[in-house]
Amino acid sequence: MQIFGVDIGGSGIKGAPVDLDRGDLAQERHKVLTPHPATPKDVADCVAEVVGHFDWSGPVGITFPGVVTSGCTRTAANVDKAWIDMDARGLLGDRLGLPVTLLNDADAAGIAEMSFGAGRGRNGTVIVLTFGTGIGSALFIDGKLVPNTELGHLELNGNDAEKHASTKAKEDEELSWHHWAHRVQKYLTHVEMLFSPELFIIGGGVSRKADKFLPLIEHVRAEMVPAELQNNAGIVGAAMAATTAMSSANKA
Repeated sequence: MQIFGVDIGGSGIKGAPVDLDRGDLAQERHKVLTPHPATPKDVADCVAEVVGHFDWSGPVGITFPGVVTSGCTRTAANVDKAWIDMDARGLLGDRLGLPVTLLNDADAAGIAEMSFGAGRGRNGTVIVLTFGTGIGSALFIDGKLVPNTELGHLELNGNDAEKHASTKAKEDEELSWHHWAHRVQKYLTHVEMLFSPELFIIGGGVSRKADKFLPLIEHVRAEMVPAELQNNAGIVGAAMAATTAMSSANKA
């Protein structure tokens, strides 16, 4: 079975049909740059471009970089503030003319990792962290998602943690892997103090280079592993969420 997934990020919007039996992309993903400013209309147009690239005509799962409740976007950290308290699911559904499911981007990545990736079969407390333009988080208790945790906005050094330890911070400040790993370590120990997870899954595009920084991180008791689905996790998780929403609607 295939369902379309779209991942809206602070720097890029990417999507592809997803093979839900394998938990992987059915075709090579298509990506466009996130518009700046990332207004609702402009982002919706970009999503339509990604979906239209595949001439897709079925349900679509879409991630959003912020809190999402009942299809409404409640926060907007790395996109235009016009998204706050918007019926984003309605906007995107109208623009695509297709059924849309909307969820937090890190939650989507976490759902995929827990089903098909590094969290498969793991119980207890698992935290998936996606490092990119910001830091996204997904918290799982015995495999069940606690949505919209947004742990990238925990205070660290008097500011949002993602301002200090995201991949964007590494790039903007031209930090070495060693220096950045020290910042990530400080962030992880703070999260660990609050939640005591058994496992951290480190995702986002930087997970492809996990060997350059994970071995440098010390004083974290939890097991730390790179995400297996890497930067495709959000797309896969979005498609999974759309399938779940479809099944619920059919039962109703």
